[in-house]
Amino acid sequence: MLRAIEREPKTMEAVPAAARETRLMQGNQAIAEGAIYAGARFYAGYPITPSSEIADECAMRMPKLGGMYIQMEDEIGSIAAVIGASLAGAKALTATSGPGFSLMQENLGLAVMGEVPCVVVNVQRAGPSTGLATKPAQSDIMQVRWGRHGDQSVIALCPASVRECFTLTVQAFNFAERFRLPVILMPDEIIGHMRENVVLPLPGEIEVVERKAPKGTPAAYLPFKPDADGIAPLAAYGGEYVFHVTSSMHGTDGYSNNDPANAAWRVRQLHEKIDRHRDEIVLTQSYYTDDLEVLIVTLGATTRAGRAAALEARAQGIKAGVLQLQTVWPFPDKEIAALGKNARMVIVPEMNYSGQVAGEVQKALGSGADIRRVNKYNGTIITPQDILDALTLDVGTRPAGTMSERS
Repeated sequence: MLRAIEREPKTMEAVPAAARETRLMQGNQAIAEGAIYAGARFYAGYPITPSSEIADECAMRMPKLGGMYIQMEDEIGSIAAVIGASLAGAKALTATSGPGFSLMQENLGLAVMGEVPCVVVNVQRAGPSTGLATKPAQSDIMQVRWGRHGDQSVIALCPASVRECFTLTVQAFNFAERFRLPVILMPDEIIGHMRENVVLPLPGEIEVVERKAPKGTPAAYLPFKPDADGIAPLAAYGGEYVFHVTSSMHGTDGYSNNDPANAAWRVRQLHEKIDRHRDEIVLTQSYYTDDLEVLIVTLGATTRAGRAAALEARAQGIKAGVLQLQTVWPFPDKEIAALGKNARMVIVPEMNYSGQVAGEVQKALGSGADIRRVNKYNGTIITPQDILDALTLDVGTRPAGTMSERS
């Protein structure tokens, strides 16, 4: 069954609407509010467009809640501070965009190897390099997954509305704390800067997960010895549990261990703690898919264009449906295959040149599937008409910086 965090928890149905606050919010503001709702009380970052409003909100809100905001000298120091704060027991986050996200990769690798829970928000903008600093893109999809060297895996979520900016931020923290790893939230600039009304949940209406603490004696604590669920408990620095964290290959005690058998177990464990819970982690939302003959696979802002295009296609007698990827990594290949097997055509709109999502969709559906790419890489949004054009492959009339083709 396709799962969707967009649906409100059942507990909200019993709460009168008047009891909840409705607020006109920007996506970036909703991310900061979602982090605070999840219990985050530490932010370290360096301002960069188009993510700076997250820092602004955290600077105003966290000190009032007993938390801490630090503007660091750069993004390298920012992610290092977040890792340190998390190891000291705080729920911690940072926010950045393309160039800053590139600078964070090495220390993100440390967070993976050290199994340090934290959240990194990458509000995607157009590159390469400084690129179009204030314009949208969805071109960091592969960097999010593979930007760090070595064998590793992460969880990455992508909101398509201001409300999802809130709820998926809470979910990002829940995943980070539960599975002891960095989770990346990857809205595009459009979603980060758009404004919508959001009904804010009351405390307790959305589940908030806390990291698992050790129960044994401090002398017996092994910080990297997993329980039956594949996750090791995590103590906080500064308490009675004294432990070691290193970026080098290490054993269950946290100290360097270069034995081949240990290295194989360690790498496998970093993957398996995600793989074993894959179906809980992968979140999608579907629209108009019960009788589809054309499937539109979307993420972020393209979801909004995709839904409008599907409705227009249906008005023209074409049964189009939308599968929105809320989780991007691990990739929702099974969910795509389940709907794609009923489609004669699959359209993948994304704001990049190379079709980073389309390639993964092709893998999920096989080489014989009719995959039609809609790519825009000029700093402007993909429109419903761009997607509708892919139904007929009307390539000759496309504006510069737009591409529609069959894979």
